[in-house]
Amino acid sequence: MSQQMGHVEMADLVQQMEQSEDDPRRCYALVQQQIRACRQAGAKVPEDLKRLERTLMVECLAESQGR
Repeated sequence: MSQQMGHVEMADLVQQMEQSEDDPRRCYALVQQQIRACRQAGAKVPEDLKRLERTLMVECLAESQGR
């Protein structure tokens, strides 16, 4: 796996997130799964993926607090 996530992998992730019915927890789990896959493959986790993980974490926390 290259240092950056390939277009196919990113498109697949986006498609899965779109199918998650706007549930930030499900999207967060999908992103974490992709991050684990990168690490297990010995690849560097792309910055875009890390940024997406942080954004979704904030959304999950806000939703859990009723914001």
